[in-house]
Formats: sequence, structure tokens, C-alpha cells
Amino acid sequence: MKAIITVVGKDRTGIVAGVSAKIAELDLNIDDISQTVLDEYFTMMMVVSSVDKKDFTQLRSELEAYGDSLNVKINIQSSAIFDAMHNL
Repeated sequence: MKAIITVVGKDRTGIVAGVSAKIAELDLNIDDISQTVLDEYFTMMMVVSSVDKKDFTQLRSELEAYGDSLNVKINIQSSAIFDAMHNL
């Protein structure tokens, strides 16, 4: 399983650490990561993977709830969506 995670919110200390810890807790591996601060807004994109098939509904629910606790918006999408778009 491979997925894309995006994180957007007002910049503050601890966002990368918090999101990374949650991803590890969900038994996902961070394959690639890019983050920047645009004006006062934090943005991050990650490619994550797992050898196990994961329930995206459950992952989405857990990440959204965790994002609420950090005051950021976290979204996860299957990489298959992006693969399909490029094969059209």
C-alpha cells in the first residue's frame, strides 16, 4: 500500500514531530517528505507505505482526528488515484 499524506495549517513548533509519530503509530513508513512554510502557513506532503493492506477509511478518520488535535488539516489519498490520472 502506498499513499500521499498532506498537512496544512498555521505554523507552530512540533507539527512534523507529531505527525511523524502518528504515522509510526499507524505502522506506516515515510518514503519521502517535503515541507515548507509559506508566509505563516505550514505545508507538508509525504509519501508513505506499508507492506500490509490498510483500511483507508480508518486511516483517514484517525489522521483527521489527530490533525484536529494539532490544529492542522491532514488528508490521506491512495497513490493509485494519482497513478490512474497519469495513465489516462
